Amino acid sequence: MLKLPLAQNAVDRDYLSRESVSAVSDILLQPNVRVLPMLNGEVPTTGVHNGNPELVYFDAERIASYENLIYLGKSELETDYVSYGAPILLAILNRDLVAELGLDEFEWHGLRKTGAGLNPLDAGVYTQALAINNWHQSHQFCPRCGSATEIIKAGWSRKCLADGQEIFPRTDPAIIVGVIDQQERILLGSQGSWGENRWSILAGFVEAGESLQAAVIREMYEEAGVRVTNPRYLGSQAWPFPASLMVGFFADLDPDHPDIEAVPDGIEIERLRWFSRAEIEAEADRLYLPSRLSISRAIIEHWFGAEIVCATDREGL
Repeated sequence: MLKLPLAQNAVDRDYLSRESVSAVSDILLQPNVRVLPMLNGEVPTTGVHNGNPELVYFDAERIASYENLIYLGKSELETDYVSYGAPILLAILNRDLVAELGLDEFEWHGLRKTGAGLNPLDAGVYTQALAINNWHQSHQFCPRCGSATEIIKAGWSRKCLADGQEIFPRTDPAIIVGVIDQQERILLGSQGSWGENRWSILAGFVEAGESLQAAVIREMYEEAGVRVTNPRYLGSQAWPFPASLMVGFFADLDPDHPDIEAVPDGIEIERLRWFSRAEIEAEADRLYLPSRLSISRAIIEHWFGAEIVCATDREGL
C-alpha cells in the first residue's frame, strides 16, 4: 500500500461526542483543549522555511470567543502544541478577527505548501479541517429550497432553517491511474495549460452509479483512447481542493489491443507519452512531475522503484 502524506491520521474523530447539542461548550471546559484557526484555507505554521512545518494550535481562551467552532476530534499523538488525547477545535476566521485576536503576527500557509512535510497529527487535522471548511463555505444555503442553513452537530452537519432538512458533508471520489504497457512503460499526460515538460498520470471523477474499477476503464479510454484491464488498487488519500478523494490504481494496457495508439482527448489532455524507467532517469532534471503531496507522484515513483529527484523538487514547486 502506498504511503501518502494526506492519508496520515492521528485523530480520533470521536463521532459520538458530536451528537450532543452542547458538544462544543462541553469540550471548551476541558483543560487541554486546543484550537486551530483557519483563514481562507490557511493556518498558522512554524518551521516552513527549514523544511519541518508544524501547525500552531492555541488555548481556548485566546480563540473561543468566536462562535461556530467545529470539533475535529481527539489527538492520538503528542506534539509540541498538542497533548495526547487533547480535543481539537477548528475556528474559521475572517481577516478582521485574525487582527482582533492578535494572530496576524504568525505566518499562515496553505496545505499545498506544507502538507508533504507535516507529522501524522497535523496532516490529518489540516486535511480534515480544510475539507470541512470548504464544505461549510459552499453550503450556507439549502440545496433543495435555497433557504439559509445553520451549523449543528459540532460542525458536522447543517440544518435548513425553512424545513429542517439536515445536510451532510460529501466527498467526490476520483480515480487516478498509472497505465502500464507490455514494455513496462508508464503513460503520462499533459494538459494544455501546463508548462513545457510537465507530466502526470491520468485521472477522472467517478460517475453516478459507477464502480471504481469501471471508472478506471472508462476514463483511460475517454482521455487517452487506450483500453486497459486488471485495475489494481494502490491506496487513497483525501484531496480537499475542494472535496475529492483520490483513489490510486495501476492498470495494464489491454493485451488484446497492444497496438492502439494513445491519443489525447484534446479537452483535458493535450499531450501523451509513454515513458520507460530509463527515460525518466535520463530526463529527470528537465521533468516537472507532480509534487510530493500528490498521490500521482507516489504512483509514478512506485512504478519507477525509487525516489525521483526532478525539476519540481529542484525548484521547490
